[in-house]
Amino acid sequence: MDPLCYDYLKQQPELLQFVRMNPVWYRYLSRDPSLLPEVKKEAKRFYGKTFPQQVEKVNQHMQMVSMLMQFAGAMKD
Repeated sequence: MDPLCYDYLKQQPELLQFVRMNPVWYRYLSRDPSLLPEVKKEAKRFYGKTFPQQVEKVNQHMQMVSMLMQFAGAMKD
């Protein structure tokens, strides 16, 4: 692997962990270090850090809070 690419991965522990869990990316980056932005995108998808995934997570939390409030209201009656 290109030393600059590996140094960048070492500076980004989450990205390095993603590459370790998906070793095919070692092969891709060894052959073409310019694929680093693709690795970043895939890591974001894997860790659930894309915008749609974050919106979905907030939506789920809001639904849970709403259900808890309904449950608490039912307990009062």
